[in-house]
Parts: sequence; C-alpha cells; structure tokens
Amino acid sequence: MADGDIAFEICDGARPRAGEAGVADFVALLKPRVMSLVVFTGFAGLIAAPGTLHPLLAAIAILCIAVGAGAAGAINMWFDRDIDALMARTAGRPIPAGRMEASEALTFGVVLSVGAILTMALAVNFVAAALLALSIGFYVFVYTMWLKRRTPQNIVIGGAAGAFPPMIGWAAVTGDVTLASISLFAIIFMWTPPHFWALSLFRAGEYARAGVPMLPVVAGVRETKRQILIYTAILVPLAMVPSFLGITGVTYALVVLALGLVFMAGAIALWRDASDAAAKRLFGYSIIYLFLVFTLMMADRATAVIP
Repeated sequence: MADGDIAFEICDGARPRAGEAGVADFVALLKPRVMSLVVFTGFAGLIAAPGTLHPLLAAIAILCIAVGAGAAGAINMWFDRDIDALMARTAGRPIPAGRMEASEALTFGVVLSVGAILTMALAVNFVAAALLALSIGFYVFVYTMWLKRRTPQNIVIGGAAGAFPPMIGWAAVTGDVTLASISLFAIIFMWTPPHFWALSLFRAGEYARAGVPMLPVVAGVRETKRQILIYTAILVPLAMVPSFLGITGVTYALVVLALGLVFMAGAIALWRDASDAAAKRLFGYSIIYLFLVFTLMMADRATAVIP
C-alpha cells in the first residue's frame, strides 16, 4: 500500500512533519487499551493453569504477551493508516495525524514481534512462543490484511487473535495445549463478536465511510442485533465449561451464569431498542463481563490451591 493511497488534511492547524513522533506516539502504536485486556487474560491463563512457574519467568511471559500484542497493534496501524484517516475514532493516531512515518511504525512492530517471540522461546518454552507467534501472525495477516476489508465475518474469524493470550499464559506454565486451555480461548472467541458488533452499531457511519464491511454496514442493524443475540446465547453456557473441566468450582459456574444472564438481558434490550444508547450499554457491559469472568477464574483457582 503506497503512502499516497489517500490524502487528507489536518483541520486544526499546520500538519506536523513526519518523524517528530515522541514517546507518547510510540506508546499509542501499542494500543495500550487493547494490550491491557490481552495482558489481563494472559495472566489469568497463567494463574488458572495447573503447576507453577518461577515468578521471574512468569513476569517475562506476561511481558512477552504484552509486547507481542503491542507489536501487532503497531503493524495494524501501519497497514490501516489510510482508513484510520477517515474515522474520527482513529484519525488522531500517530501515522494519519502526520507525527510518524509509516515505515517507523512498521519497523517498530516487526522488531518488537521478533523480540517478544524469541524471548518467550528462550526464557519460557517453545510452545508458548509458537502460540504467541500464531497470535501475532493471525492478527496481522489473517485479520488486518485479509479479512478486515473483505468480509463482515472479519470480527468472527479475526477475533481468534485476541483469544490466544490465556492459552499462551497456560502454555507458559504447562508447556502444552489442552482442552482446558482451549476452553479459555473459546470464551474470548465467542465474546468478541457481540462486543465489537455492539461498538460497530454506534460507529457504523464511520466504518461505512472508510469502506470497512462491518456487519451493520453490510447486513443492516437488525441482522447485527440478531447475531449478537445468537453469539451471546452461546457464550452464556460456554463460560461455565471451565467448571466442567475441573479448572474452576461450582461457585464460579453459578456467578458466571448470573453474569451471562445479565449479558443476555442486555442483548435482548438491544434487540428491542433502536437507540445507540442500548448498544453503548451492551458494549460497556461486555468489557466488565469479560473482566469479571477471568477475575473469578483466578480467584477460584487461588482459593483452590490454598491449603
């Protein structure tokens, strides 16, 4: 993609020269909000896994997950710089705002990716490193470069990239991939579509202007709400699977079921409500829901190992 694919102007004054990027711009490339969720679920997988890992190695594993996620975000911003310029939510990012050369972001992302994967392999284990590499590659090549601009299923399939962190944390401890760790992956994988489709409902105009075929743009608001209902209905029982696999106990299952029913109630309310407010409420609750599910998982695991 050439730098001249799209031209745009900064409306609030003279455009800064590229190459004037500061530390804050490089931090922004890492998508810190997304990274925080990735780190949290990766840590949850590490805690939920059977066995122990030396605290220093655990810290290195979490750092590698964080850096790998940030690196993927930087490469995503390099590739999506043209459409980022068209959306209010992303126009202020370092590249479209003109504070950074696209090549700087790409180099930054590639170096961090390689460093994170090699460090994980050498310091922790090769299984965790392979999963980290798969996560980065899936986000960059499958989601960003292939799916995002071509299909409304971009979030469904591409969401797998964000579901890997708990598996990586689990593998850092155990050195393997099991049905139990896959169940943690499945929770995030099934949570991602209703979470992002709720966002896309009140950002549909921006996605349409940028030519991104998000579900509300391609299939309409009603179909998007129907899909949110379907995925939420699957997510509610799926979140209890860790209890059936012995990762967590009955208390976790009951509380997560209650949280899921609240999620479902929000999806039903969204189906009936034509306003953006219902979509914003569901989007906000979806973040709280995932945080609570994995917090409960860690708390349950910690309680189980205390004599």
